[in-house]
Amino acid sequence: MRGVRLKGFFENFMNKEFLFSDKSVLQSNYDPENIQHRDQQIEQIANILGSVLLYQKPSNLFCYGKTGTGKTLTIKFVTNDLLSIAKEKNINLEVIYTNCKLKNTADTEYRVIAELIRSLGGEVPKTGLPTQEVYRIFTHIIDSKKQLVLLILDEIDQLVEKTGDEILYTLTRMNSELKNAQISLIGISNSLVFTDNLDPRVKSSLSEEEIIFPPYNALQLQDILNQRAKLAFKTGVVDSGVIEKCAAYAAREHGDARRALELLRVSGEIAERSEEKKLSIRNIDLAEEKIEKDRVLDIISSQPKQQQALLYSIMKINEESKDIKHRDDSLFTGDIYELYKRICTEIKLRPLTQRRISDIISELDMLGIVNGKVISKGRYGRTRKITLAIHDHTKIKAKEILEKNFGFSR
Repeated sequence: MRGVRLKGFFENFMNKEFLFSDKSVLQSNYDPENIQHRDQQIEQIANILGSVLLYQKPSNLFCYGKTGTGKTLTIKFVTNDLLSIAKEKNINLEVIYTNCKLKNTADTEYRVIAELIRSLGGEVPKTGLPTQEVYRIFTHIIDSKKQLVLLILDEIDQLVEKTGDEILYTLTRMNSELKNAQISLIGISNSLVFTDNLDPRVKSSLSEEEIIFPPYNALQLQDILNQRAKLAFKTGVVDSGVIEKCAAYAAREHGDARRALELLRVSGEIAERSEEKKLSIRNIDLAEEKIEKDRVLDIISSQPKQQQALLYSIMKINEESKDIKHRDDSLFTGDIYELYKRICTEIKLRPLTQRRISDIISELDMLGIVNGKVISKGRYGRTRKITLAIHDHTKIKAKEILEKNFGFSR
C-alpha cells in the first residue's frame, strides 16, 4: 500500500510545473564562464602566475578576504586558463588543489602530504610511515620530471590550526631540494589576521605576494545574482524585488556572494514545494530564516567546547543585561570574560586567556554569529562592543543545544 501511495506521489511530482531550469547554477561548486567584479584581482593573479609560461617559478601567493568574496573561484579561473595555455605550448604545469578544511584530508601533516601524493598519481598508505618518509616520496614524485607545480591550499588557516605552521615552512623550503621541478604555494584564507600568528620565517616565505578580496556591495551582488538567475530559473518566474532583497541580505552579511546564491536557491526550492507559480519576496524571508537557523545551529554544534562556553556566556549575559544597563543589547569583552570563567568552572574546563578569548570572538564574528566592534575608551585603552547577530528563535534552540552539551538541567 505504501509503495502504491509513493508511486502516485512521484507521478504527480514529475508532472508539477517547476521554477528551476538549472538549479546547479546556484550551487557553490558551479564555475561560471565569467567572474564579475573581480577584474583587478584576476589581473593581479595572472601577472604573478603568468611566469609559469616562461618556465619560471612564480612567487608564492596569499589571497585573503571574508567568506564568499570570490577567492577560490578567481584562483581556479586563472589557473584553469594557465593549464589550457600551458598544454598548447607543451609546458609541464601541474596544479594541485586541496581544501584544508576537510577533516579526512588535512587534520594531520601526514594526511595532507599523503593527499598531495595521491593528487599526483602516487600511492602512500593512510598511516604507518614516518612523516619524513612521506615528504621524501612527495619530493621524489615532483622532481621526477621537469615541471612547475602550483599548490593551492584553500582555507590554509584551518591547516595551520590543526597541524601547526611547520608544514608551511617545509613546503616553502622544498625548492632548495628540487633539481628538475619547482613548486609555488597559493594560500587562500578567510581570516584577515591569519598571517599575524605565523612564525616569521614562514610568513616571509609564504606571503611573497598578497591580494585582498574585498566584500561585494549590494549592487555588485545584484549583478552576480541577475547573471545566475537567468540561467537557473525559467523565464518570468522571478518577481521584481527578489534579486534586490537577496543582495541586500547578503550585503549585510559581509558581502557574501555564496550566501546570496544560497538564499536565492533555497527561496526557489521553498516556492517550488509550495507549488507557487512565481518566486516572490515572501519566499526570501522564509529562506533566510531557514538558512540562518540551519547554519548557526550546525556551526554551534560543531564548535570546540571552549568556543561553546564563550558563546553560552555571551547568550547568558545578553539575557541578564537586556533590561539593566545595556539597553541596546551591547556587551563588552571584560563582562563576558568574567562570566566565561565561571561557566568554565561549572563544566570543569580550563579557562583560556582574555587575549585568546578576544581571538575567538573575532572568529565568531567572521562566522556571523556575533558582531564585534572595537571601540576606544580614551586613556583607558580599547574594548570590544559585542552584539549577538542571530535571530531570537535561533538563540533559543542554540541555547538548548549548548545546555544539553554541558549537562545543564533546564
